[in-house]
Amino acid sequence: MTAPLLDIRNLSLAVPQGRSSFPILKDVSFQIMPGEAYGLVGESGSGKSVTSLATMGLLKKPLKVTEGQILFQGRDLLKLSRREMRKLRGDRIAMIFQEPMTALNPLATVGRQIAEMYVLHQGKSWAEAAKLAIDALASVRVPNPDRRATNYPHQMSGGLRQRVMIAMALACNPDLLIADEPTTALDVTVQAEVLRLIRELCAERGTAVLLISHDLGVIAEMCQRVGVMYSGCLVEENETRELFLNPQHTYTKGLLGALPRLGSRFQHGRSRLVDIDSIIPDRSILTQTRFIAPRPEVAQ
Repeated sequence: MTAPLLDIRNLSLAVPQGRSSFPILKDVSFQIMPGEAYGLVGESGSGKSVTSLATMGLLKKPLKVTEGQILFQGRDLLKLSRREMRKLRGDRIAMIFQEPMTALNPLATVGRQIAEMYVLHQGKSWAEAAKLAIDALASVRVPNPDRRATNYPHQMSGGLRQRVMIAMALACNPDLLIADEPTTALDVTVQAEVLRLIRELCAERGTAVLLISHDLGVIAEMCQRVGVMYSGCLVEENETRELFLNPQHTYTKGLLGALPRLGSRFQHGRSRLVDIDSIIPDRSILTQTRFIAPRPEVAQ
């Protein structure tokens, strides 16, 4: 059986509070196989983004890992030095952040920022890298890529900036792409274009995807398997179709029940949208009630 590309085992994060600590993640475990698209879904504050930041080695103090492993191609990322992580980050593991306007450097042209990936990770000269940056913009279907390469981020629309982020992330043909809410603040038409672009480019290159979203429609369209996060715990995991058709965990049922149905009429006293009648609980008293379906190849 093929070994997992990414294997997160019992990952726990916490913030120190005096002599104790406040948990942020608790025993999160999941695997992503080579070429697989895996979705993490849950409401804001459930722990999706912080899981991705831990994987990228971008956690900020005082947040720290208290337990667990993050195995990438068999190497525990938590044991690598900062220098080793810098070599890996952007080369074998890449990330698309939520808001490209804050992720991109406002003082450098987008062509320069993409070219930097080739200089740092592939040892190209700046002249070679500048040509490759134009090719990268063309690969993500940016019109007039040679001219757009000279633009600064503020001179581009949100959709074009997100395409620049995709070009940067895929410049070195990484094995794993982490996409953290890649369509935030984009209109519906541009969202569809960006998602289609990510799906097609990753399929062409055999790149695995960790897609983080609170949008169940995006997850259903993009991912083969889904993990549901609630208050710092992974409470359910299954194949996408099976999870949508037969959710097991109460929170998953609440998320799916809150989706409006096309053609349905929601009126007071009649058919109403389901709401989740709670707020995120105190994580210091969490208990783990989970439903994790076995992968088909290891099912008994």
